Amino acid sequence: MAAAAAAEIDPDSLHGFPWDGFELEDIELPDGDDMGIPSDDDDDVEDDIQTESGFGRVIVVDNLPSVGPEKQEKLTNVIRKIFGQIGTVVDGGLHMPVDSATGMTRGFAFIEFSSPQEAAAAREHTHGYKLDKSHTFSVNMFDDFDKYDKVPDAYVQPETKEYQPTENLQEWMMDKQGRDQFAIRYQDQTEVCWNDARRAAPEDVYKRAFWTESFVQWSPRGNMLATVHRQGVAVWGGPGFQRLNKFGHSGVRLIDFSPAEKYLVTYSAQEPTNQRDSVTVTLHIQDVRSGRKLRTFTGTADEFAMGPGGQLQWPVFKWDGSGNDKYFARMGKNCLSVYEAPEMGLLDKKSLRLECLQDFAWSPAAPIIAAFQSEQPGGNLPARITLIKIPERTELRQKNLFTVANIKMFWHPQGDYLAVQVDRFTKTKKSTYTSFELFRLKERDIPMEVMELPNKSEKIVAFAWEPKGDRFVIVHGDGARPDVSFYTMKDGAKHVVKPLQTLNSKPCNALFWSPQGKNIVLAGLKALHGQLEFFNVDEMETMATGEHFMATDVDWDPTGRYIATSVTHVHQMENGFNMWSFNGKLVYKVLREQFFQFGWRPRHSSLLSREKEREIAKNLKKYSKRYDEEDEALMNEADQEVVDKRRALMAEWRAFQEAKKPWVEGFTARRKEILGPLYEMGEYSVTTV
Repeated sequence: MAAAAAAEIDPDSLHGFPWDGFELEDIELPDGDDMGIPSDDDDDVEDDIQTESGFGRVIVVDNLPSVGPEKQEKLTNVIRKIFGQIGTVVDGGLHMPVDSATGMTRGFAFIEFSSPQEAAAAREHTHGYKLDKSHTFSVNMFDDFDKYDKVPDAYVQPETKEYQPTENLQEWMMDKQGRDQFAIRYQDQTEVCWNDARRAAPEDVYKRAFWTESFVQWSPRGNMLATVHRQGVAVWGGPGFQRLNKFGHSGVRLIDFSPAEKYLVTYSAQEPTNQRDSVTVTLHIQDVRSGRKLRTFTGTADEFAMGPGGQLQWPVFKWDGSGNDKYFARMGKNCLSVYEAPEMGLLDKKSLRLECLQDFAWSPAAPIIAAFQSEQPGGNLPARITLIKIPERTELRQKNLFTVANIKMFWHPQGDYLAVQVDRFTKTKKSTYTSFELFRLKERDIPMEVMELPNKSEKIVAFAWEPKGDRFVIVHGDGARPDVSFYTMKDGAKHVVKPLQTLNSKPCNALFWSPQGKNIVLAGLKALHGQLEFFNVDEMETMATGEHFMATDVDWDPTGRYIATSVTHVHQMENGFNMWSFNGKLVYKVLREQFFQFGWRPRHSSLLSREKEREIAKNLKKYSKRYDEEDEALMNEADQEVVDKRRALMAEWRAFQEAKKPWVEGFTARRKEILGPLYEMGEYSVTTV
């Protein structure tokens, strides 16, 4: 009904719309818009991109009550209130056509928002909204009517496209030398390289100028590389880094993959036209494989800024750690909203009510949420940590906390333990002290114990769990050279916390465990100018020390064999990265002006059990014999490459000599003819000249 009536409406009666001089059929959009990326397939069907023509901001709301003049103002106010909660309706942007013969409204309305994103969100949230028992909203974008009008009356069978096989997205995992890849970004260049430590140099895999306008990001399992652009995001994969898909989202600033790479969350923030209004935040959740937009969330920045101090925390949506991309959640005011994929709807159609919720974190291994609630005003209820199992919403464990100033939560990488750092006020509330609440998730009833440092008033600089192990390390102290203490969660057969060793006065403010455990880098970044100590925790000994002056980042490769330290463009000098072995040997250096980003390509999780991995590590010499032979063959091959290169250079030089020989002979004869006796005396030989 609304589609037919739209053609009959007098444009002059719709205030706030740029109708003058426009014919919808005459509007031409630019061809070939591809987010600034040259198309790899000219036959690709481009997605519709929202335009700023004015029509992209307009929705049509059908199935409204048909009312007379006496009720039209009331109905207008109701509609404005409903849609004003979603976005800003421009002045004169709400119009309900009226039948001139009867004076009754015609049952639909046009609404113009301040942005296409708000219009899209309004359609998403209000389509199917029940105004009363007899009226359920049917909401469409105004631009859609032209699209529907072009649908032919007779059904036409779509042409079946021939299957085109794609490249193997895991081919890089089958490298015979077992090397890892990394991506770097500097100036206008983006490169993907092998870390060829045996030849002490990176080996180029793929290189491209202007590949991104802001940053690149690997997917969690390394199958894809995402590039971010003004118009949206593109993902690439395979040996030749072909474009796999693209996702339109104008003004995108941040992106986040789900752990199993099924979904992509994109984020943008639009400044308001009126300075008194809030920034509008838009998040899209999109299917990575199909590129289909599954759900859009939009609202003011205040609605999403639920972090400490009213700051927006990224990611806004956190995914559960079970690895199947089933659940994701975000904080709201006094509630936690858990959503279920692939429907992207609210779990059980209601949020978890958690008064004074301040933070939450999923277990990396199971759909279990650790939630922190601060003390309620008036002191009626203390602060507390609660462990909640999803989807059952079962409370597994709760611990009340008193006089809390601040907390931080640290999940063990395999989900075996949860450490909660609790900063508490003293009785005078003029200072704080720290303790750690340690939960054992793998044990019956999830036992918990409290651990305090000998000097509990010391500042906690850093905390980190050992991957694939039971140890953790704390950096604590108030000066520039704090102490570093190691602990274990097991004392032989006893499951109790035991201190192992404390290293005194270390220039360290950041901790970086090897992904395989055992080894750790104690790093002094920022004000400590890039001090590095490579430490073996099994033997409790320093393997090496080093320095990468002004280093800003430290990154282990996925296998725990190599570490990259980098100096990014926040510093103007010595930009680039250094590659180190796990035991602190500098393998090679790469300098790049305006160096922005370094990122290892993640690997798929191991198919071996933890017990099998421990058995291999224990009998490493038996397994490594074959690889030692391969390493020696590679070294000989590298030596042979050097010899072959030198021989090629010598052959090239001799060929050059032979090519120039006729010229030299002719030149010599001519000089002999000109100089005569002087030439015979040897004073003007070719050699002396």
